[in-house]
Amino acid sequence: MQTTTKTYGILINGEWQDADSGKTFAVRNPATGELLADVADGGVAETRRAIEAAHRAFPTWAALPAEKRSVLLSKAAALMMERIDHLATVLTRENGKPLAESRVEVTVGAGFFQWFAEEARRTYGEVVPSAAPDRRVLTFKQPVGVVAAITPWNFPYSMVTRKIGPALAAGCTAVLRPARATPLVAIEIYKILQEVGFPAGVVNLVTGTDSNGMGNEMATNPLVRKLTFTGSTEVGKRLLALAAGSVKRVSLELGGHAPFIVFDDADLDKAAAAAVASRFRNAGQTCICANRLYVQRSIADQFTAKVAEITRGLKVGNGLQPGVQVGPLIDGKGFEKVQAHVEDAVSKGAVVAAGGKPVKTNGDLKGYFYEPTVLANANHQMKVMYEETFGPVLPVMPFDTEEQVIALANDTPYGLAAYFYARDIGRIFRVSEGLDYGIVGANDPFPTGPHIPFGGYKESGLGREAGSEGINEFLEVKAVSIGI
Repeated sequence: MQTTTKTYGILINGEWQDADSGKTFAVRNPATGELLADVADGGVAETRRAIEAAHRAFPTWAALPAEKRSVLLSKAAALMMERIDHLATVLTRENGKPLAESRVEVTVGAGFFQWFAEEARRTYGEVVPSAAPDRRVLTFKQPVGVVAAITPWNFPYSMVTRKIGPALAAGCTAVLRPARATPLVAIEIYKILQEVGFPAGVVNLVTGTDSNGMGNEMATNPLVRKLTFTGSTEVGKRLLALAAGSVKRVSLELGGHAPFIVFDDADLDKAAAAAVASRFRNAGQTCICANRLYVQRSIADQFTAKVAEITRGLKVGNGLQPGVQVGPLIDGKGFEKVQAHVEDAVSKGAVVAAGGKPVKTNGDLKGYFYEPTVLANANHQMKVMYEETFGPVLPVMPFDTEEQVIALANDTPYGLAAYFYARDIGRIFRVSEGLDYGIVGANDPFPTGPHIPFGGYKESGLGREAGSEGINEFLEVKAVSIGI
């Protein structure tokens, strides 16, 4: 990606434009501090106009045959894959994750567009047996209306396509507000959507630093009939309360604190590699990655040593450099939280088995880097065991019985993802059913994809994204009874 001095980051009714104020905000590479672009700093007024444009475009788009909506989404998916090298580089420069991870994310993002291109053709209704001989009952599925989407910075390609894809497939029009840290990824996606022929007003993009103002407008504007948000539980609760005023449809993918359980009958080599891969992907800045590792006591020391050894071998640095496996934290606030969690754990008896301190930076490396860290002898009094660290720290706690570890794993207000490794088939079913989580990886560290429903229990969210369930979040069911 060529460094620019300005990018028009607001797309309303098919036209790229400046913010009303003329202001911009800087987007920088978190690994080097390099200025990547200045993006239009919009706010409430621009968000409102984007919603109004989407509302005007909705009747025509909703009436378009599903086949034609499907073709446009398929073209967008294909174009993403044609440009995978460019799109991955944009992501690594803007987000910091290693280039190999960025390529995977572009592929997954394109996969969401393709999956929902196919699901667009399958929004079937039903013929319902009538209770009376002179009536016939049908159900139709129709698009809910204007969709407002708010996405995070940690997986910007997959988060945008996982929300916008099903909305467009269902016949909804959309307004997207991407995270201020990664607007360039969203801009690249929207350029593609324009290029393949999505009509003006169907897809709208508003960038800006006024998170509260723009989010409030999306949650309260009566023209918006569906709000979909991925982010913190605190913000999600506030948006849910605001959306109640107009009784909007709401989907929320919020915080998580995923347990990773290893039983004594597990394949320890596979489990250790999986725990490291899950925890340290995107420098631990992942809502579903392993946050706390529970290991059966008889194998705890042996397994912790395996995990620590693999962790010490991870290469940290600029994600554009060959062989780098762990990039920087996104900002100073995230870095400070990682430091605080490690210090708190050590003060309460944790033993550093790998890492445990910031990475010294020099030359072109100027971001917030922290060593991939393994903490042995963890317990539930440590913040790292009950707060989402969102960084490269993996605490390890021993357990004794299956019943005990299920209780420990469920002892949280969150319920997004959980993982465990075991061989006994009865145990696999018992633990899968006993974990209060929306996503469970049994001997699988990456139980996600366009075909798998994604969402959480408890305070981890509402609704499901992806899978065959994903498009239903953007559809209303209409019952029609016909007298004959």
